[in-house]
Amino acid sequence: MNAHHPWSLYEWLLDQLTDDGKVEEVQIGLTWTLARSRSSTGLAMSPGSMTRVLPWSGTLVGRNLKQLAGWVKSWNPHEAAVGMAALNAGINSNNPLMESATPLFPQGSANLAVFEHFKPQLKGKKVVVIGRYPGIEQLFDDDFELTILERNPSAEDLPDPAAEFLLRDAQWVFLSATTLINKTFPRLAELSRAAQVVLMGPTTPWLEGFKDYGIDYLAGVQIHTSEQLWQTVREGGGTRIFETGVRYAISDLQNDELTRLKGAIGSIFNQREALKKEIEDWYQQHNHPYPEKQKLLQLDQQLSLLDSRYKQKWDRLNR
Repeated sequence: MNAHHPWSLYEWLLDQLTDDGKVEEVQIGLTWTLARSRSSTGLAMSPGSMTRVLPWSGTLVGRNLKQLAGWVKSWNPHEAAVGMAALNAGINSNNPLMESATPLFPQGSANLAVFEHFKPQLKGKKVVVIGRYPGIEQLFDDDFELTILERNPSAEDLPDPAAEFLLRDAQWVFLSATTLINKTFPRLAELSRAAQVVLMGPTTPWLEGFKDYGIDYLAGVQIHTSEQLWQTVREGGGTRIFETGVRYAISDLQNDELTRLKGAIGSIFNQREALKKEIEDWYQQHNHPYPEKQKLLQLDQQLSLLDSRYKQKWDRLNR
């Protein structure tokens, strides 16, 4: 599939499943949908709409995670939420990125921990938040320009079509991972390429590859008390899950990538210098062209590409 086609993101997500065990339990709560396998639980935000006619109710337990995860491509919002929860159950099982992420212990509301964490970096910046987070108003001040985009906007929000006009000029974008469920993520990520982008929320899959979609930080959740999480969701909990079963954690994808790029640049540079010395020695002993001179051109091209990528990442981090 074309790497630039929006569906390629979902094919990539499904390819990341590390656990294809059986689904042991599914819960579609008022706010959160959960899927449990033998080794992990996955979360996704539930649809905002209710229905009484789901044709597959009572048939999900015992299916393979991969089968249900495929529903993430569905345009039916309930199927897509179940698919996302199953996908996260498979991806986040024994996930080293999730386990190494930095947990947040906020002074204020636990559901606003991500905004509290990044607030010092937002001073003087144009900030766009995709999705309304309950209580976010308490973090408002005059230090930065904040705009909230919401599919069902309140009087303080802008409707989501405003993304086409605002995201290109934003300096920081907080992107709800619910956009993966409603299929708006590919376009929103594309529009946010010039900004620092935080993909956030309990729906977030812990995957380093999101950096290839312009994501700088993952702000997902670590489940610390699974049974309390399930009970809270069964009892209609929304933001309450942050006080019972999960906590936010942060993974900085771009700094890690800068380190890798720096290492790759150093490696290619050393190869190029060694080859240049080899060519120099060759011409001291021969009077005809070095037979593999094309290798030097290839190394130069690789080095130029890596330098450009490093500069782009550096500029985005220091914009």
